[in-house]
Amino acid sequence: MDLSELMKHAQQFQERLGGIQQELGAKTVTGSAGGGMVTATLNGRCELIGLTIEPQVVNPNDVRMLQDLVLAAVNDGLVKAKQLAQGELGKLTGGMHIPGLF
Repeated sequence: MDLSELMKHAQQFQERLGGIQQELGAKTVTGSAGGGMVTATLNGRCELIGLTIEPQVVNPNDVRMLQDLVLAAVNDGLVKAKQLAQGELGKLTGGMHIPGLF
């Protein structure tokens, strides 16, 4: 394979990667905590795009519990978003893990 062929493949890879990243921005996952009392919605790029807190879980005398539930829901969503991204990027890389892609 000559250098021009290699550059062509690299450009095609970059274009497909950009397409996958755009698609990931449109896909969502939901993490939850407290039996669904707190839910966090993230897109496939690990961006928090929504947070729902059921009113009955809000207790001014126990703010720490609410903070813990929010953290747990967001972290659950992040795990799911990373799994989604790895699955989509795995299609491009043939399952090979490339550091820095995700």
